[in-house]
Amino acid sequence: MLFSRSKTQLVSAERALAGRDHYDFAVPDTHFVTGRPIKPPFPDGFGQVVFGLGCFWGAEEIYWEQPGVWATAVGYTGGITPHPAYEEVCSGLTGHTEAVLVVFDPQQTSLAALIATFFEIHDPTQGMRQGNDIGTQYRSGIYVTDDTQLAVAEQARTVFAATLAERGYGSVTTEIARLGQFYYAEAYHQQYLAKNPNGYRCHSTTGVTFPREQLAG
Repeated sequence: MLFSRSKTQLVSAERALAGRDHYDFAVPDTHFVTGRPIKPPFPDGFGQVVFGLGCFWGAEEIYWEQPGVWATAVGYTGGITPHPAYEEVCSGLTGHTEAVLVVFDPQQTSLAALIATFFEIHDPTQGMRQGNDIGTQYRSGIYVTDDTQLAVAEQARTVFAATLAERGYGSVTTEIARLGQFYYAEAYHQQYLAKNPNGYRCHSTTGVTFPREQLAG
């Protein structure tokens, strides 16, 4: 049976769902909290990065509250199936991870600061899970837009891996890759916790502070 495969095993291209060439649902144009656009074009000179760190509801809430973050949106990336729906991503048959698009003003914050926060607010050693959320769609990932961002992300992973190893943690499993397609999630997922303040939040953190002084950029 196709659906009996392990939830923690990435699907192959041959077995991935076919998807579609367009969204089957509406995606809002603006952020529920800030009223700013969540789709490009974004202001000139602003940076973009996408993070996967477990359930995207809580992750997005943390990031829209960060200084210098201009807009956020949740969606799916890192997989195979074009224009997936949430239920398809949860099946593990698209290859995507739940992710947060972060648009930021580099005059007010830095990619390094955003990545340091990323490593502090989840446990990057858990593989295909975060806490009780198990599956490939909960894996840790940083998806970057250029080689400069790639270098910062890789350095950060190395620094935090060493910091965690000193405290007895296992290997960091965060994947780092150039951002392919970011598929926006359904409207009800966008800024979910602003609409549902008592909603589900799940992030298993290590409790370890990122040594920001060791990270350039």
